[in-house]
Amino acid sequence: MPAPVRTYSLERKNLGPDLVESILADDRRKPLITIDSVAVERGRIPRYTGEFWTSRQRQASSLHEISYRACFKPQLPRFFIQRLSQPGDVIYDPFMGRGTTLLEAALLDRKVIGNDINPLCKILVKPRLSVPEMADLEERIDRIPLRMNGGAEFDLSMFYHPKTEAEIISLRNYLARRHASRTEDNLDRWIRMIATNRLTGHSAGFFSVYTLPPNQAASAENQRKINRLRRQSPEYRDVKALIVRKSRSLMRNLSADQLRSVRTASRSAKFYSANAWQTRGIPDEVVQLTVTSPPFLDTVNYSQDNWLRGWFNGVDQQELAKRVTVVRSLETWRSVMQRVFGELYRITRRGGFVAFEVGEIRKRNLKLDEVVVPLGRCAGFQCAGILVNKQSFTKTSNIWGIENNRAGTNTNRIVLFSKTS
Repeated sequence: MPAPVRTYSLERKNLGPDLVESILADDRRKPLITIDSVAVERGRIPRYTGEFWTSRQRQASSLHEISYRACFKPQLPRFFIQRLSQPGDVIYDPFMGRGTTLLEAALLDRKVIGNDINPLCKILVKPRLSVPEMADLEERIDRIPLRMNGGAEFDLSMFYHPKTEAEIISLRNYLARRHASRTEDNLDRWIRMIATNRLTGHSAGFFSVYTLPPNQAASAENQRKINRLRRQSPEYRDVKALIVRKSRSLMRNLSADQLRSVRTASRSAKFYSANAWQTRGIPDEVVQLTVTSPPFLDTVNYSQDNWLRGWFNGVDQQELAKRVTVVRSLETWRSVMQRVFGELYRITRRGGFVAFEVGEIRKRNLKLDEVVVPLGRCAGFQCAGILVNKQSFTKTSNIWGIENNRAGTNTNRIVLFSKTS
């Protein structure tokens, strides 16, 4: 039986290297952890490099398996949540994406607050804290009337068989009516979340013909090219059956205790769709730990990738593009993140922490961890160190057109901050 994970003692005065040494105490059995330092403003910062958590996502809870661009593995937030918080503490993510940090926190009996400027994120995250009973879900799905004919207001024939498209439109209309009449409940929100995730993908488990992975929606023209190259045409997909199938998959390894934990977390969970530096709804000094990963400059265009998800949920693509800004210069990114750190300092309680994950981008010529250190310090935080998690990568980066370990995000670099006053 493995030894219990040690939680850092908040009563200890030295929140610099001593903090990292403490939280890594359980990892000293791993022989490949190396320690050096990085020169940043006002001195040098200790840097710890090793494989602190596994890269094998399938070892995590099945509840995470909703796709979203540029998300980190569940083991990353779990590592910090276990060591830097206690059950009942508030865990926060200002760039929640698909909700990896929040789900891990809920599974570990913490309270959660999430924010993301992209309104689709709340649609993808909130329902998974209110996991329904399968019998209730199947009964609801069975009662939803789906037409066998009819289409969207624009051509989607490159993605869907006509009957599948008609079913998608019927479901979209049903959910829109429920939302407009304020009768939408947890079952409807779960169905919306699953359908949003199943719109396009690269297997028979999705509503569409073979296309890009579900976290990237191809344009209509690009999908026509894919169809020509693969000599394919959309086949009929049973929308109701696929929603049930994916629901069972998400719930497949949840224990009774885990179900109770996430449902308990859902009762106090708070979600916001604001700029990460303007979350005035969050009170001062309530957050014990923030684990987050901000957008990396111009690496990912979230509005383009989510155009079909936006359409299905009534989110205008132009409005989504305005809300989800793609930052293209380092100076602009630095200015935005400085404001984010100011807000994080306001909401973090004394003795709390921020684990701020960034990656190596632009062929290793830019290391955002070294950019982030002075931003956190300027906001009032102390920097305890940088953890660099090196691991064997999956094929995801190759799908993005990035060769692993040569360009793109090829390590997790986490800058760890603490608030002492």
